[in-house]
Amino acid sequence: SVDGAMMNYGGIRLNQVPAGPITRGKVFELMPFDNLLILQRMTGEQLQQLLDHIASRGGWPLAGITMEIKDKKAMNVQVGGKAIDPAVTYIIANSDFVANGGDDAAMLRTIPQINSGYLMRDALFDYINTFKKAGKAIGLPAANRVRYAQ
Repeated sequence: SVDGAMMNYGGIRLNQVPAGPITRGKVFELMPFDNLLILQRMTGEQLQQLLDHIASRGGWPLAGITMEIKDKKAMNVQVGGKAIDPAVTYIIANSDFVANGGDDAAMLRTIPQINSGYLMRDALFDYINTFKKAGKAIGLPAANRVRYAQ
């Protein structure tokens, strides 16, 4: 199972999706690129390097991971509610763009990728459809996964 996921801000082109029905066109506006969803197995040490890079850029949206940013470094990192362990191997979901070194994430280029050809946009459509089929509205609580340290 996936331990954490992230998305670089360059890959997201809307600040928010307005309330109401979500159209295919709106999802294409949100994510206009044909980025693939890939998985990478990385050590806690490698993940910390990536999170420090993300912190140096002011933070990116994260799932399964929380951190504080101090002096452009990722501090108090937790993965799945537990402190990051440099020796543990984590499975991280990301875009092929970033995994291939995009957005200056060169440290990821040498880490093997698990790629099933699944577009990130299709993952969004599938996620939306799970709510639609259940007759539920999509709502996400504020998670505050990336904070600035005092």
